[in-house]
Amino acid sequence: MACNSSENEEYKSLSPEEGEELSGGSSTVFNESPEAFGFASKDLTVDEAADFAVGNSFFRQSWISAPSSTTARDGLGPFFNANACASCHFKDGRGRPPMADGELGRGLLLRLSLPGTNPNGSSFPEPAYGSQLQDNAILGQTVKGNYTITYQITTETLADGTVVELQKPIYHIINLGYGALATGVLVSPRVANQMVGMGLLEAVPESTILAFAANSNNGVSGKANYVYDIQSNSQKLGRFGWKANQPSVRQQVAGAFSGDMGITTSLFPNENCPPGVDCGAIPNGGSPEISDANFNRVVLYSSALAVPVRRNYASQDVLKGKKIFEEINCTSCHIAKMQTGNDHPIAGLRNQTIRPFTDMLLHDMGDELADGAPDFLATGNEWRTQPLWGIGLINTVNGHTKLLHDGRARNVTEAILWHGGEAQASKNKFKQLSATDRNQLLAFINSL
Repeated sequence: MACNSSENEEYKSLSPEEGEELSGGSSTVFNESPEAFGFASKDLTVDEAADFAVGNSFFRQSWISAPSSTTARDGLGPFFNANACASCHFKDGRGRPPMADGELGRGLLLRLSLPGTNPNGSSFPEPAYGSQLQDNAILGQTVKGNYTITYQITTETLADGTVVELQKPIYHIINLGYGALATGVLVSPRVANQMVGMGLLEAVPESTILAFAANSNNGVSGKANYVYDIQSNSQKLGRFGWKANQPSVRQQVAGAFSGDMGITTSLFPNENCPPGVDCGAIPNGGSPEISDANFNRVVLYSSALAVPVRRNYASQDVLKGKKIFEEINCTSCHIAKMQTGNDHPIAGLRNQTIRPFTDMLLHDMGDELADGAPDFLATGNEWRTQPLWGIGLINTVNGHTKLLHDGRARNVTEAILWHGGEAQASKNKFKQLSATDRNQLLAFINSL
């Protein structure tokens, strides 16, 4: 007797949503090569596309110390972590911790702060070394310091008996050039993120993000960070950085020019010099060292990098993994879909349906991931939800899968197992998954 398929069917085929593969809306780039993070939104105007190309050149090429005949690109330092944006964001991608002690400029830096709050809400910088440890200097200057990393090994055992080894980094600041660090200094490691989709996230209305904050879901409740916006001299919603401590792409880029490369802009016009060093006596590349015209082109470039298309989005394993992602409540923070508003300066980024998998809010991630360093309204345990778009291409573009704010996780599984605090329940559910379900979940995440 033939089986009755309608009564004995064990599995119903799943289907993707319409347009699910278009993570970046109409500007999504159909590329999954090692260059996948480096394409402009196709919705740029002719003039914007030309500015994007110039911004690309300033992003990729190395800056040199002044004086130089190459006046548009001199002024590096005097203290810096890298000599090009692309040193840390190689191919517009994600940085990583050093592979060995002494390897410089690969995208991990140490933020420094002291307990307390400035009138503008920011943390106090370390008195001698500022808000960032620059581990390089131009010729003739003493490097501020270096660091080494050792790892503390722990394990997590999954329900099926799989044992996963985790490595917790311990940082050792050494070779200090300007005296001991202040008592009570707080150290926060930060890895450079992939650059795609930043303008789209900037285009999401503040009301949308605050609505996410108002909706508590199974004990998970995000918090908005409000941070100092230099240009308007006011507090604005934080959107960028690991603790949502920058209000705009413009200020994020200016902060990186200043802290990472020692390049002054009209937003950050002062050099980062320790006490006793007369920066005024050191040749510079002008005031500011990057003109507003070229700075604006780098900002546009950073805003308009297109998000790559999803891969394997219609695969049954990926669609089952998507369902599991929802069932274990990952979507409480990693919100899949939202709309951009209608007032972003780049018209092509307006009114787009995007799928970044973030709420851009702060969440308590538990003591094991804590850096103990407050950042405006962010506590030492809170981090901004990381957008997941592009995560499956980091290895293709950058040759590694180091994840989380300090690159401690060597793959997606380890990253999930580091989740605590508000994400503890989701982590526990992940640990209970069968090997098949776990692999389907990972297939979904790696399709993003």
